[in-house]
Amino acid sequence: MKKNVEITYLEIKKADEWSPVTPVAGLLLRQLRVASPEFNRFLYTAVGGDWFWVDRLSWTYGDWLECLNRPEHQTWVAYWEGVPAGYFELDDQSGDVEIAYFGLLPQMIGRGLGRDLLSRAIEQSWKQGAKRVWLHTCSLDSPAAIQNYLARGFSVYKTERQEVELPDISPGPWPGAR
Repeated sequence: MKKNVEITYLEIKKADEWSPVTPVAGLLLRQLRVASPEFNRFLYTAVGGDWFWVDRLSWTYGDWLECLNRPEHQTWVAYWEGVPAGYFELDDQSGDVEIAYFGLLPQMIGRGLGRDLLSRAIEQSWKQGAKRVWLHTCSLDSPAAIQNYLARGFSVYKTERQEVELPDISPGPWPGAR
């Protein structure tokens, strides 16, 4: 089906403009230091399946390896109570660091982990020398997403509408999971 989607672009231009939160007890963050297409695809589908993240579903193993092995790419995974809770991917674009993907696994939503994970993504972006941190979200994402971005200090710098082709229902973490 074709759907009209609003895309919102947000940014933080200075390191002192963001609002970190108190870390959640027990939330551990680890960077993936070895490219693992299987694990990144798991994270992508588990986090994004309910929000129509479909762009990478057709990627081959080689496509994943090419993306993950770029020196400007980083994947960070949050663990809570021993299981993956969410993740983010950073993409350094000559000092402008994009939080390219960000989110929580469905069973972790509503526990306050998203605020902490976003704070850590922003902090990591500045640590690697960002001149600006940016991301985009869209009207398909959770309504809480943009509220979290704004509360952490992001400001909107552009919005646009695009007509996109989507499946009739969100794919979920795997077909039939919901």
